[in-house]
Amino acid sequence: YTQGGAATASDVYKGRSYPPALLDAVENLAGRPLRGARVADVGAGTGIATALLHARGADVVAVEPGAGMAAEFRRSLPGVPLVRGDGNRLPLATASLPLLTYAQSWHWTDPARSVPEAVRVLRPGGALVLWWNTGALDVPWVADQARRVERHFGPDSLVATNGDASGAALAGRSGHFALARHTVRWSRRVPLDTHLANLGSHSVFLVHGEASATAFLTAERRHLRAVFPDGVVEETYDVDLLIATRS
Repeated sequence: YTQGGAATASDVYKGRSYPPALLDAVENLAGRPLRGARVADVGAGTGIATALLHARGADVVAVEPGAGMAAEFRRSLPGVPLVRGDGNRLPLATASLPLLTYAQSWHWTDPARSVPEAVRVLRPGGALVLWWNTGALDVPWVADQARRVERHFGPDSLVATNGDASGAALAGRSGHFALARHTVRWSRRVPLDTHLANLGSHSVFLVHGEASATAFLTAERRHLRAVFPDGVVEETYDVDLLIATRS
C-alpha cells in the first residue's frame, strides 16, 4: 500500500496535501500536542503527511514498504528516519509509541493483522489515527465528475472512503479502542493540467489502460473548461478522520 498521494491509490479524489486544520483536529481528538510526540507514519509513500507531522514538531519515523516510494521519500526528506515495513507487521517495538498515523493507507492493510499490530505498538492511551481525503460530493461539479468516472470505468471505480469499514473493524476491538470521528472540509485552487494529472495518476485509470484513460481525460478537459474557463480548478475535499484511542 502507499500514501494517498501515490500513483497506486484507488480513490480518484485523493488530494496531494492536507490542511492545517486536520492536524489541529488530530491534536484535539488525541488529547496531546504533536510537538515533541513520537509518531510513526505508516504507508508514508513520498512523505506528504510525514513532512506535515515533522513541520508540526513531531518526532516522526516513516514506515514504507515500497522501494520506489522509499527512494523518493529519502530524496525529499533526507533528515527524517525511514524504515521499510507495513502495517500488517510493523517494524516497531511493543508499547513504544503514543501515535500511529495512516494517511490514506490503512485500507491497504489486513485489519485482522494490522489492528493487533497497532494494539501491540501503541502505549496505553495512545492513538491510532486514520484519515482519507474524499471528494465533496455536495459540490455540483465534483458530483458530476464522479458520475462521469462511474459511467466510463464502471460502478466499482469510485472509492469515496474506507472510514466506515475501518470504524467497524476497530469497533470489533471495543476492548482495545475508543473511537472518535471528525470531518475537515478544505479546498485548493490548481491549474486544470495539474488536476487532470492527479486524477489520471490513480489506479482506476492505470488498470483500464492508456487508451481508456486518455479518452476520459480528453473529454474531461472539455467538461472542466466549461466550468472553469480561466483554467484554474477549485478542488473541494472532505478529510474523514478516525481516531482510535487505546484503552
